[in-house]
Amino acid sequence: MAEPRSAPRAQTPPVDEQIEFPHEAPTPDGAAVTLAPGVLWVRMPMPMQLDHINVYLLRDGDGWFIVDTGLNTERTRALWDEVMARHFDGLPLKGVICTHFHYDHAGLSAWLTERHAVPLYMTHGEYYTMRTLAGPPPEPLPGSLLQFYLRAGMPRERVDEMFAKLRRDPFMPPQPRAFSRLREAQVLTIGGRAWRVVIGEGHSPEHACLYCESDRLLIAGDQLLPRITSNVLVTDIEPEANPLQLWLDSLDRLACLAPGTLVLPSHERVFSGLHRRVHELQVHHQGQFDIVRDHLQASGASTAFEAKARLFSRPLSAVEDMMALGETIAHLSWLRYAGQVRRVLDDDGMYRFSLAN
Repeated sequence: MAEPRSAPRAQTPPVDEQIEFPHEAPTPDGAAVTLAPGVLWVRMPMPMQLDHINVYLLRDGDGWFIVDTGLNTERTRALWDEVMARHFDGLPLKGVICTHFHYDHAGLSAWLTERHAVPLYMTHGEYYTMRTLAGPPPEPLPGSLLQFYLRAGMPRERVDEMFAKLRRDPFMPPQPRAFSRLREAQVLTIGGRAWRVVIGEGHSPEHACLYCESDRLLIAGDQLLPRITSNVLVTDIEPEANPLQLWLDSLDRLACLAPGTLVLPSHERVFSGLHRRVHELQVHHQGQFDIVRDHLQASGASTAFEAKARLFSRPLSAVEDMMALGETIAHLSWLRYAGQVRRVLDDDGMYRFSLAN
């Protein structure tokens, strides 16, 4: 395994580069904002704290491609009919591109591709992760899954509460049966533009961004958001993973894109200032590492569940608790692989972390 760097690089952005929002967001009712000829921004509503997802329409001569789908809800399906009637100029849908497997991005991939008899484009890692995680968590929980949360220090009753709520998730979608694979550096020619696939990791296994160098447009999915930070977590599926290293490496790759690139994210507003935002995210994670180290210095030894309370101080729902714990473990894992933290499995069956020096 490659060793992580001793600290994420906080690259200095261009002095005059600031994060700017050159377009007002569309209302989530089928309205669209034109970002460039043949590139439209549409917003789909979501009935949750993060109340929307941005999707993008790409004109391709005799039809359209869409990037990401929104949640599997009646309202979103009705809005897609409205969007196509208002903005497709009577032309058909030609394909569905999903940046990654999360169901706000791919929740209607099966419905759209089957209804319109068009292909689905995803990376291999995203498609098969989506298929693997299809459906509610099993009951009773598999031993390895339960062990993951108990070793992290989560109380058993909290584990049971969390998974009981996940089993009642109303947005679980049907799964598409086939896909066309996207690969790193592959070029999709859509509407005369060359969109290069740029793979990001950490938030999801093989997240596909699309970059048009000639027009300096980046469809970023969840890999680069203007204000909030994408969740980067360790789960029971790959409990020894180091996703934050993959995430930080992905930020370095995005920082190589051209200044002045317009970023089309999946949440919040379209923005410019890519390099400034990469810098802010690097600094953010440096701060998170500092909080974890300070906590371990003060406590001597800590479970991941105890450290989570330092990184996430507000009250959390059961599902938020799962994501927060996974992100806390991701920070502890990065520090452990960097040699700054040690992990010991104690007699009570919980992992405890302490500073290595």
